[in-house]
Amino acid sequence: MNARLDVFGSATLGKVFKHVIAAGKVLEESTLPAATQELVKLRASQINGCGFCTDMHSKDAAAAGESSVRLNLVAAWREATVFTEAERAALELTEQGTRIADAAGGVTDEAWANAAKHYDEEQLAALVGAIALINAFNRANVIIQQPAGDYQPGQFG
Repeated sequence: MNARLDVFGSATLGKVFKHVIAAGKVLEESTLPAATQELVKLRASQINGCGFCTDMHSKDAAAAGESSVRLNLVAAWREATVFTEAERAALELTEQGTRIADAAGGVTDEAWANAAKHYDEEQLAALVGAIALINAFNRANVIIQQPAGDYQPGQFG
């Protein structure tokens, strides 16, 4: 399977991705825990059906020491006992932020308040940024049918 468009061969899309990647670097420097960032990226990617990002973020998280049990249970986080209350709040915000079109009210005040109990304002800002960026990557990769399975941890940096 080949992608419909070569991201890095396209001057336009290559520039767009370069800027989105740069925005992601800002998030890496934030105080939002790296493990939380990977869980958020993985969950949004699962919801959006982005095989490439699901592959990438599950492998990056594993390479960073995340357990296979937690990675395998991200899709069923509500029933899993392996996530902290803070991670659960981040995953709920991720789901609501990713499924905006599915709910007339968007992200609920309850989900926001729950996340705000666990994260300070800058961490919340990083969480919102992470959710927005991974959704952008997911949508682009789904549109161009970027194939999954061959990603190697650290491949892009």
